[in-house]
Amino acid sequence: MRADSFDVRRRRILAGALGATLLPELVLAQGASGSGKNREIYLYRGADRDKRILEGARKERQAVIYTSLNLKDSVPIVEVFQKKYGVKIELWRSSSERVLQRAIAEARAGRFAADGFELNGPELEALYREGLLEEFYSPQFVNLPPAAFPKHRHYAADRFNFFTIAYNTNLVKPDEVPNSYEDLLHPRWVGRIGIEASDTDWFGSIVKAMGEEKGLALFRKLAQMKPQIRTGHTLIAELVAAGEIPLAATIYNHNAERLLVNGAPIKWKALKPTFGRPNAVAVAKHAERPHAALLFADFMLSLEGQTLIKKRNRVPASPKVDSNLNDFPYEMIDPVVVLDEAEKWEKLWSELFLQGQKVQKDAD
Repeated sequence: MRADSFDVRRRRILAGALGATLLPELVLAQGASGSGKNREIYLYRGADRDKRILEGARKERQAVIYTSLNLKDSVPIVEVFQKKYGVKIELWRSSSERVLQRAIAEARAGRFAADGFELNGPELEALYREGLLEEFYSPQFVNLPPAAFPKHRHYAADRFNFFTIAYNTNLVKPDEVPNSYEDLLHPRWVGRIGIEASDTDWFGSIVKAMGEEKGLALFRKLAQMKPQIRTGHTLIAELVAAGEIPLAATIYNHNAERLLVNGAPIKWKALKPTFGRPNAVAVAKHAERPHAALLFADFMLSLEGQTLIKKRNRVPASPKVDSNLNDFPYEMIDPVVVLDEAEKWEKLWSELFLQGQKVQKDAD
């Protein structure tokens, strides 16, 4: 792999784990034991497929999964899986960027500790480009919409993060709730809008959808509204619920929903176009425990797993699981575009909202 094949975002992401200067080649164990055999396991479609996967997983006894899903949500899901199949899941949880850094650093050292991943789409796309993922088949794919799959099919979305607005129902009257992005520019919102500090992929997607000239004009005007910039989608939701920020222009709707069902004075609304960020499951190319990794992916994509995701007030990827959190027209933010155009959109975003400071990604 030539050094110039590394895109800008991966250079920044990997710097913390690999050092400031990337080597011309990423030293992966191309002949790692079991990699070819793993592909056969992952893509097998015989009538006895599920039986073979379960028996193999029970012989392996466990799988190591790297995830960005916080432990209060991931642990209860894993507990159901372990009780159902008798296979242990060892989780390592951190932000998506740190998971990516760790996986790449381990690969450079010739170690492949992770058997599978449950992670944000852009970071999984980076792992795919580094040759650390393998294509897989699951009978649970029938539960998913086309938007859940990249063209190369090396990961499949199990949940989505949807960018919507949210507002405090005690401070915002029903007739004041924005119906479009242009409504965010009303004079009543000067100094009263909250924006999450790292939503550059949402920004780029909205601008591209509107047309770059029109979209950038809107965001320049939004920047002049003196918005309150905060890091963390969970924090933004909490500030809206507390009344410290009347209206959030960018929020994950599941964060608002979690507060709403607990009685907080907060509601969310999807504006057109609504964009979602995929979070997906993947299996490691060089997994030591491929059957257990694939069994876990099957479970997360199954209707049982999708229902558990819904119970955690997360957004299930499957339209077969009834949820108001995905019951509206939406488009997916393309992880490929996020990687390949990161420098452009982060630079523009920083100039508009961060006074030129570096974008710091939200951990969840």
